[in-house]
Amino acid sequence: MIAREALKAAAANRILLTDGAFGTEIQNYKLDEAAYAGTLGLARDQKGNNDILALTRPEIVDSITRAYLAAGSDIVSTNTFSANRISQADYGAEHLVRGINLASARIARSAADDAAREGHPRFVAGAIGPTNKTLSLSPDVNDPGFREIDFDFLKDVYREQIDALLEGGVDFILIETVFDTLNAKAGIMAALEAQQALGREVPLMLSMTLTDLSGRNLSGHTVEAFWHAVRHARPVTIGLNCSFGAEQLRPHVRTLSGIADTLIMVYPNAGLPNELGAYDELPDETAALVRDWAEDGQVNILGGCCGSTPAHIAAIAKAVEGLAPRQPKAPPVATRLAGLEPMILAA
Repeated sequence: MIAREALKAAAANRILLTDGAFGTEIQNYKLDEAAYAGTLGLARDQKGNNDILALTRPEIVDSITRAYLAAGSDIVSTNTFSANRISQADYGAEHLVRGINLASARIARSAADDAAREGHPRFVAGAIGPTNKTLSLSPDVNDPGFREIDFDFLKDVYREQIDALLEGGVDFILIETVFDTLNAKAGIMAALEAQQALGREVPLMLSMTLTDLSGRNLSGHTVEAFWHAVRHARPVTIGLNCSFGAEQLRPHVRTLSGIADTLIMVYPNAGLPNELGAYDELPDETAALVRDWAEDGQVNILGGCCGSTPAHIAAIAKAVEGLAPRQPKAPPVATRLAGLEPMILAA
C-alpha cells in the first residue's frame, strides 16, 4: 500500500499523532562547538546547526526520534528543517546538504520501522523548512522589486534536499512553516519534478505558519487563500504549525477544517514564549487545548512545534484517545473525474 493510502487508512480509524520539536530538545543536551562540528573540519563554527548532528552526533537525533515514537507518534519528521543549501551557507556546510538529509532520513526510517507493529504502521515525513529567503517580498525597503533569489533557484535548492530525503526512505515530503506561499510553490514544483524523475508518487504534506492573529502568513495569505493556492498539488495533509499556541490557532483551525478536502494536521507551539524565549505551557495544558479541536471534529493529526516534548505528545495522545477523527470534505466534482488526475499531478 502506498504511503498516501496507508496514512488515510490509519487516519480513518482514529486521530493520529505526529511528533514535536527537535530544536528545543537538542538544546537540552547543551552541546558545545566540538560536539556540533565533530571531525568534519569545517572552517566556520557549527554550534546551533542542529541539522548537522545527523552526521556528527547521530545518536542524539536517533534518541529524540525514538522518544517521540515511544510517546505515541505515528509520524516522525526528519531533523532537516534547515538542511538546504541556503541555510547551510551560514555555516559553510553547503557541500554537506545531501549527506545531512540522507543520514537524517535513514535515522528516522530505522526508528520508525523498529517501532512499527502489525496494524500500527509508523511513517516518516521529510521535513523542509522555508529557508530565510522570501520570493514574495523584498528585503530592501528602498527597492520593493528586489529579490535575493528567484523561483528557479529556490526550486533547485528544494530539489536537492527532496532527492536525498527520498533516497533515505521518507514516506512524505513535509513543506512546513510556510511563511511565503510562493516559497511553498517552489517546493511543490521541486517535489513534482522528483516525482516525475522517480516514476512514482511523492506525497506532500503542507503546513502554513501565521505571522499575525488575523490569520495571515508573511506573504499576506489567509488560510483560505493558502489552501486554494496549493490544493492542486493534492497534499495528503494540509495544516498549521508553529505560529502561536493552540489557543490563538483555534479560529484558523476551524476555518481550514471547514474547506479542505484532505487530512488536517496541526502542530502548534507549546504556548507563547516567555520573556526569555522559553516555552512554559505544560503537556496537559497543550493537550486540553487541542482536545477541543478533536471534540469538534476539526483535526486528523495532532502534534507539537517549538517547545513541545515527548511528554506533550504523550499527553495529547491520552487526551484524544477514543475521539473520532475529522471527516474530510468531499473534493469538487471536477477533481473526481477520471481523466483529470494526471493533469492535476502535472499542474
